[in-house]
Amino acid sequence: MDKFKAFLKRKDIEISLKRYGIDALGAMAQGLFCSLLIGTIINTIGTIFHISFLITPVATIAGTDYTVGGLAMAMSGPAMAAAIGRALKCPPLVLFSLITVGFASNALGGAGGPLAVLFVAIITAEIGKMAAGETKVDILVTPLVTIGVGVFFSWLLAPPLGSLAMMVGDFIMWATDLQPFLMGILVSVVMGIALTLPISSAAICAAFGLTGLAGGAAVAGCCAQMVGFAVMSFPENRWGGLISQGIGTSMLQMPNIVKNPRVWIGPTVASAITGPIATCLFHLRMDGPAIDSGMGTCGLVGQIGVFQGWISGIEAGTRASITGMDWLGLILISFVLPAILAPLINAFCRKKGWVKDGDLTLM
Repeated sequence: MDKFKAFLKRKDIEISLKRYGIDALGAMAQGLFCSLLIGTIINTIGTIFHISFLITPVATIAGTDYTVGGLAMAMSGPAMAAAIGRALKCPPLVLFSLITVGFASNALGGAGGPLAVLFVAIITAEIGKMAAGETKVDILVTPLVTIGVGVFFSWLLAPPLGSLAMMVGDFIMWATDLQPFLMGILVSVVMGIALTLPISSAAICAAFGLTGLAGGAAVAGCCAQMVGFAVMSFPENRWGGLISQGIGTSMLQMPNIVKNPRVWIGPTVASAITGPIATCLFHLRMDGPAIDSGMGTCGLVGQIGVFQGWISGIEAGTRASITGMDWLGLILISFVLPAILAPLINAFCRKKGWVKDGDLTLM
């Protein structure tokens, strides 16, 4: 056992929640961002501004036409797997072999492909690391082991994992449609908290395919955290903090949350309020990519996703037009209400002595 532990240490294999649940999951979201999400944004920009280069197919592969954005979107599986491999500190031959593994697991996982990629890439990366550098013909052995193991586990695990992810996502979306008030609160609060924690709300939303009303509630919760923290900490952090948290990430507040968890009350209660307003009053839906549901105001990706869903609905004939009520709901839920509610609730916390000057200062 001691020898095996020493072997794992030498191979930098750390079996822990942080390595797999935070590092790998966060990296997967970055891979999705650099493929599926960017591809979607490119397509949306091309459609809105009628940029022919962006909406005209630039390649035809196996009878399928691809635009620039389409090519990026098609690489989501390889991008996720490579990002996970980098987070797990894979040597080059393992990292590059994971590209094939990511494609296989994402394709076999179907609509729930991101969850399949997460599990299969983690397993494969660690086994590949075990094999790497152990023979004199490493350049042959390592890719063979990594790709062989990865494709096998893709065949074995990806379909059931993909189906499970979609079942969970479908249940959440069904429950939100059935009980928009209660589920609006639950989804908004949970996804908002996930966004601020050192895990990836975007990857969670992508893994479970969270769209529709549930996606709208997730957008509300994420925006409440980001804009809420940005505005209520403005006296301490000024404009730099407003921008870094408001269109960057509220995760920057985690050290302060650890020191005084009560600073989290304002944004979290705000998300519990804006979530049901989004689902019940404005019927805010995320009909764009599921990953957008967990992005909040980060680069305005959540808002772009909602807008893209409106455009797609018009093109599909399921929506007549974009109304003033649509815009009002998106602006209020994304920016105005979090900027008002979180500071007001935090002011109450300060009055009670729960939050003091300097508690929200970024390190």
